Amino acid sequence: MIRYILKRLLAMIPVILALTFVVFTIMYFTPGDPTVLILGNEYTAEASALLKTELGIDRPFIVQYFSYLGGLLQGDFGRSHITMNPVSDELFARFPNTFTIVMWAMVFCVGVGLPIGVLSATKPNSIFSNITMVISLLGVSLPIFWLGLLLILLFAVNLGWLPAGSMNHGFRSIILPAITLGANYMANVMRTTRSSMLEAIRQDYIRTARAKGVDKGSVIRRHALPNALMPTITVVGMNIGALLGGAVLTETVFSIPGTGRLLVDSIGSRDTPMVLGCLVIMAVCVAVSNLIVDLIYAYIDPRIKAEYAGGEA
Repeated sequence: MIRYILKRLLAMIPVILALTFVVFTIMYFTPGDPTVLILGNEYTAEASALLKTELGIDRPFIVQYFSYLGGLLQGDFGRSHITMNPVSDELFARFPNTFTIVMWAMVFCVGVGLPIGVLSATKPNSIFSNITMVISLLGVSLPIFWLGLLLILLFAVNLGWLPAGSMNHGFRSIILPAITLGANYMANVMRTTRSSMLEAIRQDYIRTARAKGVDKGSVIRRHALPNALMPTITVVGMNIGALLGGAVLTETVFSIPGTGRLLVDSIGSRDTPMVLGCLVIMAVCVAVSNLIVDLIYAYIDPRIKAEYAGGEA
């Protein structure tokens, strides 16, 4: 298992290299002169040429890319073209906000979607089941930015219960962004759990357990749920990357100084080192989350752990 984890971690290297190359290429060949935005009213041809030399963006594409790559392999994300500060300082200052929002959105996804999906499957033809299906359809259909604006209008403007944005109000600042970001993915978790539970409940081993006199609660917890969790875990693992992408919109709507908003601002100002830094951090988070999901698979289903062990043997 340890060798498998190490192999997965090493496999992240070519993914990150490919990501940096593609993004660097797009940013390099995007029309426009970044020094125009940096210099503003002080722009002149001479000042632009000096600034390009200072930033190193007057060199050929290959030279610039491998220069950036050499620094990245040493843990140096470069310096921002706008603020001239180290990219790593800005990332470390903002990433905790994004991480907090994403983690609480994931708690909302699993904490609400999983139990509702299980209960809905145990009562498939009830009013409760029908209501949850309507809620899940609404959750999937609502765009993040639109839902965020509605929540701000209701709970911040009209009721005044929660702040409309920023991260200056403790946990109260997290509630609306986490619900906004997690609503769509909560609906996916709910629907996936419900369908996989319905399939598990119809299996022969469930009928055998019920025939032996095992009470319904134990059958659900000990037999049906562990087998039904596999598709749900897959959805949750895939949602990590989607949540990081959704954080771009959420942080913009709620004015949260996170990595997603930094990425949007950096793309607008053609700050290539900052864009690359944000995307590298997001790529690492997605790769690590996928690895964690694989390890959870092995914990829940010993057969998968045996396959890992057999593959390394």
